[in-house]
Amino acid sequence: MKSFLTAIKKRHKDGVYVGDEHGGAGGASGSGLPTTHASNFLFATGIECSYPTIDGGKIRRDQLAECGHYEHFKEDFRLVSELGLKYLRYGLPLHKVYLAPGKFDWSFADEAMAEIRRLGIVPILDLVHFGVPDWMGDFQNPDLPLLLSDYAEAVAKRYPWVRFYTPVNEMYVTARVSALDGIWNEQLKTPKAFVTAVKHIAASCIMMTHCLARQRNDLIMVQSESAEFTHEMKAVPSPETRLRNQLRFIALDLLYGHPPDAQVCMYLLDNGMTRAEYDWFMAGEPPGHQIVGLDYYGRNETIIKPDGSTCNAEDGLGWASIAREYYQRYRKPIMHTETNDFDPNRAPCWLWKQWANLLSLRSEGVPVLGFTWYSLIDQIDWSIELAEKKGIVDACGLYDLKRQPRPVAASYRMLLEEFGRITLVPHGEMFEITDQPARLKVEV
Repeated sequence: MKSFLTAIKKRHKDGVYVGDEHGGAGGASGSGLPTTHASNFLFATGIECSYPTIDGGKIRRDQLAECGHYEHFKEDFRLVSELGLKYLRYGLPLHKVYLAPGKFDWSFADEAMAEIRRLGIVPILDLVHFGVPDWMGDFQNPDLPLLLSDYAEAVAKRYPWVRFYTPVNEMYVTARVSALDGIWNEQLKTPKAFVTAVKHIAASCIMMTHCLARQRNDLIMVQSESAEFTHEMKAVPSPETRLRNQLRFIALDLLYGHPPDAQVCMYLLDNGMTRAEYDWFMAGEPPGHQIVGLDYYGRNETIIKPDGSTCNAEDGLGWASIAREYYQRYRKPIMHTETNDFDPNRAPCWLWKQWANLLSLRSEGVPVLGFTWYSLIDQIDWSIELAEKKGIVDACGLYDLKRQPRPVAASYRMLLEEFGRITLVPHGEMFEITDQPARLKVEV
């Protein structure tokens, strides 16, 4: 029997024709360094910019200062560009910029933002990263939503070319570590203080988003949150652990108007949230294209043993399993917004494990739009949650504090060269993020 290939090759004697190398399915593989094309997957890194206070407000842990970014910001941005990355999670130092109501110091911010723009880097701009200026008090201040929305509006007016924002980084962690664990800022340890912080932070995020949307109605909000889980190794898990695993959703539930689980709802009302406040949160969700950013480290999962001692449950569930829960809950696009490993020798393998998690979730049809190694430069004292100023260098960066590459930088470059031009979602050319405003607010 005559093969169809005989007929094709008879016409195309040189063997070079459309479909020859791909069996009839022409097109690109997705390899090559990333671009800023609207359909390109969002590969990013971040510059650690936390600035909470400790020791009763006497010490501010400004990571931009401790990691040398103020002096080396141009070099840091150059490293981002040279690695082949187009997106950068970046936070301006709120405590240095926002001096008083209506009063701002843009000196450093203007220099940094101008350099980012010159290099063609797309910032995902953090507006609040674990702290507020001294004059604002802390997260117990009920004026925070208005004060921070004024700041958001000022930033959007000053840098109208910015489209991606994270209004408040890790809302749940900010509230928990400040008002339940007693480590940062107000350093309280009560459920009432925690609920107060959560509602002020979530309300701030909502009000900030509305102010940003008035300046850019096509804005993209990357709501970075901590993807975590506690495994209690008991035949009958305790009510406290069940509650903790439900509380991790609390800030996003309030942000998106998603009714919390019954136990959490009672917890909120028992600890100071009024019915009027609850109804305000449940009325709807804020504007803009919304991405649920999920940060994951091996230490995000904890095992509680029967004797009460704990250990890390690294990859007990893994990022993909935990992120799936968030997607099923909120039905919004997902981004892997932070990961690293404090051991520089383990970091390259950890990078590939996280990427494997991401590809696994995408293969299920979950719209995972981006990936972030956090951070560009090593950090200081994050192994102790910034609780004391010891100067411990956490070797988790793509580069060390001398701006020399760590092994994970080469692995990330390899990943970018292999996958850098995949689309936001499979067949994403049909669904490009455009400059049109978000419109539909219903699921149909």
